[in-house]
Amino acid sequence: MFEAKHLHKRFGAHVVLEDVSLSFEAGRLSGIMGPNGAGKTTCFNLLTGRYAPDRGSVRFEGRDITGLPPRAIARLGISRSFQVMNLFDDYTALDNVLVATPEVRERGFSMLGRFKGESDILGRVGLAGKEHVRAKDLSYGDRRALEIGVALAARPKLLFLDEPTAGLGTEGTARIAALITQLKRTLTVVMIEHDMKFLFGLADFIYVMHWGQVIAQGTPAELRANPWVQRSSLAC
Repeated sequence: MFEAKHLHKRFGAHVVLEDVSLSFEAGRLSGIMGPNGAGKTTCFNLLTGRYAPDRGSVRFEGRDITGLPPRAIARLGISRSFQVMNLFDDYTALDNVLVATPEVRERGFSMLGRFKGESDILGRVGLAGKEHVRAKDLSYGDRRALEIGVALAARPKLLFLDEPTAGLGTEGTARIAALITQLKRTLTVVMIEHDMKFLFGLADFIYVMHWGQVIAQGTPAELRANPWVQRSSLAC
């Protein structure tokens, strides 16, 4: 469904990604893990159009999307969340979701007040009854769930999640795990995650990144048996 080949990216003299190749099959949850500074988020930004690679190619459903801007990539059916939440704090939870719908995006923000949209998305992410609460007044866990709801509002075929449990405690992490378990039944999901136990419990296939390269890949069981991953204490 999605394939990246030989991606390179540098910022000035600093090489962040070097010859990174990944592929994500439809109907699976794929993970990307690695220590801080491994290049995971930069890789995500290349895959979703925030940055263009210096070399390499990215394809989605057979189409070359290398270097396309995020807006064009989103229109093809790819949506993402961010490690640092990206919400309209003074808008209600429902308005945040409506802004991301194809109808409002196509017709402009003037449609926002009149377009009823699909409040069932909020129920899907555990925010039923909080439709009219401003984003800034939601709890941190609710805001994390809302950002996933915003990504879902675009009706993607492929959903990228960047550190969805960042800053969450045990209860909040369990809530997001239940949500992602539900999503993976109907969506192809790719997830960066710092919580290895969380990732190993959900992913079908995982890439391990370090020093800007993919240094291991496989199922959770295969990675647990990988000598390098064992020595690095990344596996759980």
